[in-house]
Amino acid sequence: MGCCQSLCAGEHNPVGKDGAQPLQVTQNHHGGGATTADNGGIGGGGAGGVAGGEGIPSFSEFSFSDLKAATNNFSSDNIVSESGEKAPNLVYKGRLQNRRWIAVKKFTKMAWPDPKQFAEEAWGVGKFRHNRLANLIGYCCDGDERLLVAEFMPNDTLAKHLFHWESQTIEWAMRLRVGYYIAEALDYCSTEGRPLYHDLNAYRVLFDEDGDPRLSCFGLMKNSRDGKSYSTNLAYTPPEYLRNGRVTPESVTYSFGTVLLDLLSGKHIPPSHALDMIRGKNIILLMDSHLEGKFSTEEATVVVELASQCLQYEPRERPNTKDLVATLAPLQTKSDVPSYVMLGIKKQEEAPATPQRPLSPLGEACSRMDLTAIHQILVMTHYRDDEGTNELSFQEWTQQMKDMLDARKRGDQAFREKDFKTAIDCYSQFIDVGTMVSPTVFGRRSLCYLLCDQPDAALRDAMQAQCVYPDWPTAFYMQSVALAKLNMNTDAADMLNEAAQLEEKRQRGGGGK
Repeated sequence: MGCCQSLCAGEHNPVGKDGAQPLQVTQNHHGGGATTADNGGIGGGGAGGVAGGEGIPSFSEFSFSDLKAATNNFSSDNIVSESGEKAPNLVYKGRLQNRRWIAVKKFTKMAWPDPKQFAEEAWGVGKFRHNRLANLIGYCCDGDERLLVAEFMPNDTLAKHLFHWESQTIEWAMRLRVGYYIAEALDYCSTEGRPLYHDLNAYRVLFDEDGDPRLSCFGLMKNSRDGKSYSTNLAYTPPEYLRNGRVTPESVTYSFGTVLLDLLSGKHIPPSHALDMIRGKNIILLMDSHLEGKFSTEEATVVVELASQCLQYEPRERPNTKDLVATLAPLQTKSDVPSYVMLGIKKQEEAPATPQRPLSPLGEACSRMDLTAIHQILVMTHYRDDEGTNELSFQEWTQQMKDMLDARKRGDQAFREKDFKTAIDCYSQFIDVGTMVSPTVFGRRSLCYLLCDQPDAALRDAMQAQCVYPDWPTAFYMQSVALAKLNMNTDAADMLNEAAQLEEKRQRGGGGK
């Protein structure tokens, strides 16, 4: 019950964010050190970690055991690669200890023989954060194992929606949005100094929980020893790559042109055939018949012309990424319609569902994510739930103990006065000593992290509070708020119900320690 699982075993030496081990600046890439409680566990990102964007974890190193557990021992049931087990480098769906879903790309043995090169490449890609990318959040370099960890996109690939759809094809406005968003992703990468993208195709375009298209970060990694820059048929490969085997920014534009053809036709047409149709003015013949004529001929003409420019034989005659964005931006005519509506998929719940049991005042405050009300309740509750969690002998009553309790006292004062940063510092001093463990301190510091906009760290502390006191409803309530802040709404609703169940059990007299 709860997010805790195996966390309790390492209570005073927790691993880093999302079960990852953030690296120290001076550390070699093979050994990740664990963070201590005062840098917030999963919220800290660890020294040497690359900071995440809003709601995106910091980039860090994962242990192989973490990823093995997250993917159910790399079960074949967790494979999400389009080619299934036939793909040379498999991609697995996984779930970390803090309930975040991830995509794990597992390379074949010795695909990257040089661990330093692999780590440097991963860190180079991991520093990028953009809402048009399925961002890279970590990697693992353990012995011969080479793995990448990215945000998980739950709504399949463009290839699936274009070529293998079941209930409905992608409407025209959504196809224009896909082209525009991917052009924005490429332009961002180019602007940030990473203009090369390997093997851009419809399988690299993924759809997130809102149905918005994103570009897979995996294509930003340089070529591995056993890999190829282009896994697709030679008919779709940029002509200059066939000549010299090098990928250039212009090669990426060429590949973008093939994606535009996919969007226009709903089929994977070789560029040479498509160009013949374009030269013959057979644009209608090129268009996807499943659209049933529901598209603007003027808009289609613009996209066909752009695709033709991207597919020019001479690289210098192709447009750059800013040209792609500028051409596609004016075609976005349904920007007020959410992507999931146009894709015909069900959107993830906006907010936690109504709990199945009546809630206490604390539960009600947590369900509303009313941090001010939560704060007032925790101040009034004081430490009454800590009874029995510590049994100290006289010999343990040392000066260190007095200093520790003084740190807690200062933390309590700062907490009451709503000086939450000071409260975090003081409570961290108390926790670091480790002689006493207090679920209330973890609960209070969890709220402080929420009020300082650090939901990852808040979730870690709420999980630690559960470790100290496994049946404490407050620990579950605080986890529900942190999960909701992380947009993990289904999990937040589940946690809210677990907390209400524990409170009900306690009221019946069965919830004592």
